[in-house]
Amino acid sequence: MVTGAESGIGAACAEAFGATGARVAVLFHSDQVAADVTAGAVRQAGGEAMTVQVAVDDEGSVDQAFGTVEAQWGPADVLVNSAGLNMSGVTVRDMTLAQWQRMLDTDLTGAFLTSRRFLTGRGEAKGDATILQISSIHAYAMRAGGADYCAAKGGLTNLVDTLAIEEAPRGIRVNAIEPGMILTPMNAKAQTDPAYRASLEKNIPIGRAGNASEVADLAVFLASDKARYITGARIVIDGGLSLMQALGA
Repeated sequence: MVTGAESGIGAACAEAFGATGARVAVLFHSDQVAADVTAGAVRQAGGEAMTVQVAVDDEGSVDQAFGTVEAQWGPADVLVNSAGLNMSGVTVRDMTLAQWQRMLDTDLTGAFLTSRRFLTGRGEAKGDATILQISSIHAYAMRAGGADYCAAKGGLTNLVDTLAIEEAPRGIRVNAIEPGMILTPMNAKAQTDPAYRASLEKNIPIGRAGNASEVADLAVFLASDKARYITGARIVIDGGLSLMQALGA
């Protein structure tokens, strides 16, 4: 099950799991057309797909979406939480409570609700399963104008750590992927404006932005038997960007 699978990292993850022959539930918020494109990519890659609409910040919607998938395919073995909002650049002094709450509801509470429903859907049965939270280097590398986003991702770190401890006895591994600059619709300007993109990429030691497919490859690895001893990990995929925090001062 992949949330936020209609675009960006979520869509790339869905397709990558499809390439392993998996059955992939493409969970989307509002864009049915985009979700259908992702589902088509999953099938083209060799997997099965269904599309299910969900509002990850709504408990009832999450329960209904999981129930739909479970009725057809049974409990899921992998959950990728990719649904989320990007930082707005609004400073704390100018940020409304509604904006703060909307970010936490989607990026943090949404991950809690879907993770909890994933777990309860599996019951007490033991067996290899994986929850992957798509977080960000901004869980610890702060940016002005990102208080709501950074707080949500910081909270996600603690959710991952706690879940990893709680669910290890059942064979459920819980990890976070922390991307840096990835070329997705959330970074639309970087995709369409070469000069702007270059101004950002000069801060990345490896010299370029990442691609969603590279994050997806990491997700597939973390869900595989090759990563069966990895849980509670926060794996950075940023070309070295977060290493540059303290330079120049």
